[in-house]
Amino acid sequence: MVFQHVLIPVATGEDARATCDALEPYLEDVERVTAVHVIEKAGGAMDKAPLGKRQEDAADFLAIVDSELGDRVAVDTRTVYGTDVADALFDAATDTKADAIAIRARGGSRIVQLLAGNTTPKLVTDPLVPVVSLPHPNE
Repeated sequence: MVFQHVLIPVATGEDARATCDALEPYLEDVERVTAVHVIEKAGGAMDKAPLGKRQEDAADFLAIVDSELGDRVAVDTRTVYGTDVADALFDAATDTKADAIAIRARGGSRIVQLLAGNTTPKLVTDPLVPVVSLPHPNE
């Protein structure tokens, strides 16, 4: 990886650990990692959970990235809000001047991803910054 500053999306604690593991082999070339958790707003409908709980969870997920990578690379963390996760990630990449977004594709069949509103297709179809897919290290 030739990017000095990468943005990594973090959805859960498990996702944070897995993404850090996948990024680890490339850290020699990376100077800065910005970890972002997007709190998806429902756009007029009821949110999935109380905002305070979601903010607390976001802080926990992002703290995992800092503890996993912070001794090897500069780590910034952000919680952002948006009705479209992909747009929120591109906005965060632009705001932080990230060179690329590094994602770890999550599992599930195509139909599950479609029904769940998988963000990956939106990220790779018309990216505003380069999007790098990290391999699953144990596969």
